[in-house]
Amino acid sequence: MEFFKIKRDIPFMRYGRITTTISLVTFILAILALGFKGLNLGLDFTGGIQIEVGYNQPANLETVRKILEDQKLPEFSVQNFGSVKDVLIHLPMRPETNDAKLSEVVLEKLREQDASVVLRSVEFVGPQVGQELFESGGLALLLVVAGILVYLAIRFEWRFALAAIIANMHDIVIILGMFAFFQWEFTLPVLAGILAILGYSVNESVVVFDRIRENFHKMRKASVPEMIDNAITTTMSRTVITHFMTQLMVLSMFFFGGEVLHNFALALTIGIVFGIYSSVLVASPIVLWLGVSRKDLMSVKEESTEIDKLP
Repeated sequence: MEFFKIKRDIPFMRYGRITTTISLVTFILAILALGFKGLNLGLDFTGGIQIEVGYNQPANLETVRKILEDQKLPEFSVQNFGSVKDVLIHLPMRPETNDAKLSEVVLEKLREQDASVVLRSVEFVGPQVGQELFESGGLALLLVVAGILVYLAIRFEWRFALAAIIANMHDIVIILGMFAFFQWEFTLPVLAGILAILGYSVNESVVVFDRIRENFHKMRKASVPEMIDNAITTTMSRTVITHFMTQLMVLSMFFFGGEVLHNFALALTIGIVFGIYSSVLVASPIVLWLGVSRKDLMSVKEESTEIDKLP
C-alpha cells in the first residue's frame, strides 16, 4: 500500500553532513542538559505521597497550591487528574512527619476551604522502593539496548548495525535531554515510552536498511549514495502512513488522556519525530561514511551468480 509515489529519488545524502552536524549539536546539548540540570524524577522514583481528591465543581488549583504553601510543604505538585473536578497532589517525604498524619492534615485544610472535598485515594511510595524502581528501570533500559545490539549484529553487516545503534542512542538521549532541559517530570510511564521508542526507532532503521541492502543487488550501475537515496525515497510512503497513524493515536493520549498519560505521550511524540529523522538523516549517512560497498553485502559466489544472470 502506497499513499503516494515519488518518481525521482530525493538526494538525501547530499545533505548528510548538514543533518548529522545538526544531530551532533542536539546530542551534545542533550548531554549538557542531563549533566547540569538532571532529570526531574517523579514520585515513582523519589518516594512520597500521592493524594487524589474530588470536588463537586471545577477545582481551583491556585487555591489548593496556596493551602499547601501555608503548610510549608516543599516541592509539591498540584494538577488535574482525569477531569477538572479531580485533583492530584504529590508531596515529598518528610522524615519528621508521619505520612498518614500528613495526608489527614492536607485533607482537613482542603475541607476548611471547601467542605465538598472528597478523598479518592492516598498512595505512599517509600524512598527505598523509589530507588529500587529507578535501578530496575535503568536495568530494563540497558537490557533492551543490549537485546537490540545483538539483533542488529546478527541481522546486518557491522556497518549497518553500528549506524542503527548510534541512531537509536541518539533518539533516547534526545528524549532524556529534553525532559532534563524543560524539567518535565520523569515517571514510570515516561520510562515505558522510552522503551517503546527503542523498538519503534530500530524498526524504522531496519526497514530502510533492508531496502538499501536490496538495492545493492538490484541497482548494479548506481553509486552507493544513489542506492541509499532510492531506498529512503521508496520507503517514504510507508514511513508517512505508519508514523501518521501512530502519532494520531499518541496525540489523542496527549490531549485527552489526562495528566497521567501526558508526559508518556510527550515522550512518544519526541521519539517518533526524532526516530524518523535519525533513521533517514543520521543512520544512513553514517553507513555511507563507514564505507559500505557491494562486496560487503555479497559474497564472491553471489557476485558471480549475479553477473552470469546479466544479458
